[in-house]
Amino acid sequence: MALTTIGLLGLLAGPANAAHGVVVRTDRGPVEGAVTGEVRTFQGIPFAAPPVGALRWRPPRPAAPWRDPLDATKPKAICAQLPGLGPGASEAEDCLYLNVTTPKRVHRPLPVMVWFHGGAFTSGAASQYDPVRLVTQGDVIVVTVAYRLGPLGYLATPGLTAEAGNQSGNYGLQDQIAGLRWVQSNAAAFGGNPGNVTIFGESAGAASACDMIVSPLTTGLFHRAIGQSFSCAGDTLTSEVAHGSGTQFAAKLGCADTACLRGKPVKDLLAAWPGGAPVVGGRELPSQPPDAIRQDKFQHVPLLWGSNLDEARLFVGLFYDGVGKPVTAAQYEQITRDRFGPVADQVLAKYPVGDHSSPSVALATWQTDTPSEFLSTCGHLNSYKSFTARPFAVPVYAYQFTDRTAPAIVDWPGFDEGAAHAFELNYTWRQFFGKPMTPSQESLSRTMVRYWTTFAHTGNPNARGLPEWRRYSSDSDVQELGLAAVAPKNPAIESNCAFWAGLRP
Repeated sequence: MALTTIGLLGLLAGPANAAHGVVVRTDRGPVEGAVTGEVRTFQGIPFAAPPVGALRWRPPRPAAPWRDPLDATKPKAICAQLPGLGPGASEAEDCLYLNVTTPKRVHRPLPVMVWFHGGAFTSGAASQYDPVRLVTQGDVIVVTVAYRLGPLGYLATPGLTAEAGNQSGNYGLQDQIAGLRWVQSNAAAFGGNPGNVTIFGESAGAASACDMIVSPLTTGLFHRAIGQSFSCAGDTLTSEVAHGSGTQFAAKLGCADTACLRGKPVKDLLAAWPGGAPVVGGRELPSQPPDAIRQDKFQHVPLLWGSNLDEARLFVGLFYDGVGKPVTAAQYEQITRDRFGPVADQVLAKYPVGDHSSPSVALATWQTDTPSEFLSTCGHLNSYKSFTARPFAVPVYAYQFTDRTAPAIVDWPGFDEGAAHAFELNYTWRQFFGKPMTPSQESLSRTMVRYWTTFAHTGNPNARGLPEWRRYSSDSDVQELGLAAVAPKNPAIESNCAFWAGLRP
């Protein structure tokens, strides 16, 4: 198996030829960064106190002030996580740091783009992402923010909820909001405009952006939002589900109270964690995101949002082809019947295995289409409709990334990954890894960077020299981002959204 993982991004140390001596004073103390080429970088800036010891499973506290310039030329430890598709294993709890990249010369207050990484709320790192393309081509400042992951970021138990007087399980979301507050206090010192902040994220980072859009605690902290490959149309965890899972987690560790849990080594917590996500019901998320949007309880900011043509191929590859067990025709039928029960025949008739290059691709196709999946095409279209419904409509610019020849983040011989989940990341960040881009792909990358950064400047991705991007008012207003076309398309047709809308169990 040829496997190139997201953990091989190679961005965990500053360039050897970086010039030191660039000092900026933050509200907690001065930081010394570096100049490399046309950018200034400041890495490993603490935006909160280390959430260790008694601060484990508590909201982030302010970082202690310092007097002498802090060395900000290298990133700090990544938040605790298991090895896998992330940047590597870590047991670090002291991880609440962010990174700032600016143009070498800033002549006016610039838009600030604040990035929240993906990784299913269990993996990833702010320091994985090198924003040199965005900064130099788009004349913006980029801040990448770390947040607690896995059990340290999303554990909810009745005991922790009672202790806090607020719904537990949202420590990672609290960290993200603390990062936005840091930006408001410090953006100007780096040449940024705190009145023009765009949040953006991919996968779990886009899910986090959905949560920040509907959180009453983020008012005034950002002014635009970009989401890549996660729909705001689905519910997050309820208190009951999260408490039940958290109670089982504690029992697995032999703990009956929070004191016992706080005494457990990080490695034991990671090994026992079943997975989790932000939890609805507290101050951060009083109601489910789709309900909040329908009830006009969300931040009215312009949105640039989209998904990839073959989202689910990444996960089918991970669970089947990537472990040497491609889906068979019989398995495909059984999985479909298990998933859809009495209406499975309709799905199998709509997605016959013979119409696809393999049973694995057939499975990934309906998984990408069906609106019950967070990453699905039809789910994204439903989300756009919610945000543009009158009388609470906000500007939405929707896209679908369609380059099926994109450099593969994960490459399995014999499996066609296509335009899978996360494969668009190479087009906005410095290329992570994989084969070098072709001239056509480099051209698409420049177009996407200009769309993203123009949107950060103005709330509208359109600019002179770019193909027109229509504001979303119907499914035919989705901008295709591909090698064959950068133009409007209607993904609802090829994803059979009318079929899915009419499917009844």
